[in-house]
Amino acid sequence: MTKKQKKEKMKYIVSALKELYPEALCSLEYGGEGWKLLIMGRLSAQCTDERVNIVCRELFSEYPTAKSIADAPIERLEEIIKPCGLYKMKASSVKASMNRLLTEYGGVIPNSMDELLKFEGVGRKIANLLLGDLYSMPAIVADTHCMRICGRFGMYPEGQKDPLKTEKIMSELIEPSEQSDFCHRMVLFGREYCTAKNPKCHICPIYDLCKGEKR
Repeated sequence: MTKKQKKEKMKYIVSALKELYPEALCSLEYGGEGWKLLIMGRLSAQCTDERVNIVCRELFSEYPTAKSIADAPIERLEEIIKPCGLYKMKASSVKASMNRLLTEYGGVIPNSMDELLKFEGVGRKIANLLLGDLYSMPAIVADTHCMRICGRFGMYPEGQKDPLKTEKIMSELIEPSEQSDFCHRMVLFGREYCTAKNPKCHICPIYDLCKGEKR
């Protein structure tokens, strides 16, 4: 496919997914508070969103503000975060990032990629999540669902696992205003139909758009 054909195909897929999942909600239950989304995004590395949500109910119940987490004993943070894996590294970066948020940004999540990348443990995936959800900015969150499914759509060689390449390619193929919601829909679609193993192509509602053929 040419780039023009890919853009056209993605336009139809974006529209179909919008009908399938009208509410493109973030899977992380952060309640509209940016500092919570920053933490949850960090904890989601090599961990399911479902587990992060469970862990963070306890975390935010015990430490309900960014300052309380910044001031919390690292040992207690590690204990709560442990089910998410890599808990020592994650607890350290969560505590440090809350300190940075308060001391350098007055508690307000910055709205630029360069500033977000200064936070401990924050890469482009989390930064794009924050920019898209908090500021409605164009943002491709190149998580495992997005990388896998867009490869299956034929936007690049299937099996590509380079988040930066995926972000660059897809940001040029999807309308800026649709990017953030598209990525949330990818998560929902990836869980329901386009699973990593044994995708449910036989019942997939956008199979014809995906493969360009009739069953």
